[in-house]
Amino acid sequence: MFGSLMNFEDNPFDDFRRIQQDFDQWFGGWPWPTSIRSAARGTYPPVNVGTTPEHIDVYMFAAGLDPKTLDISLHQNLLTVAGERPASGENDAGYYRKERFAGNFRRSLTLPEDADPDQVNARYTDGVLHIQIKRREAARPRQITVN
Repeated sequence: MFGSLMNFEDNPFDDFRRIQQDFDQWFGGWPWPTSIRSAARGTYPPVNVGTTPEHIDVYMFAAGLDPKTLDISLHQNLLTVAGERPASGENDAGYYRKERFAGNFRRSLTLPEDADPDQVNARYTDGVLHIQIKRREAARPRQITVN
């Protein structure tokens, strides 16, 4: 095991790269989030979801997409966004680390029951997809006066 670390005929950094790849393989393949603020490995795009009494806001952080190719659907309170992120860079290049996702993706989120599928607005600006879904009027809080 340690014999390869003492072999300096090759580039010594190759051994460090191999060790890093081994650690990534052993510990990087963990299917669950590694902290409270992270998503599961391979989850794309990252998402923020917020609510107000009037609407639900979904923000997907997905730079480099063509918004015309996105497939957004809302069916029975399940919001699904699908698309493809093109690869960038040289295909024949050797990478030391490659973290940018490329390829097809599909992300589904369960929304509150009062989401109105007829009142959805989606905008893609500066690499952020913002989907705003209004809440049904009957489900919104109302102020009641006492006589």
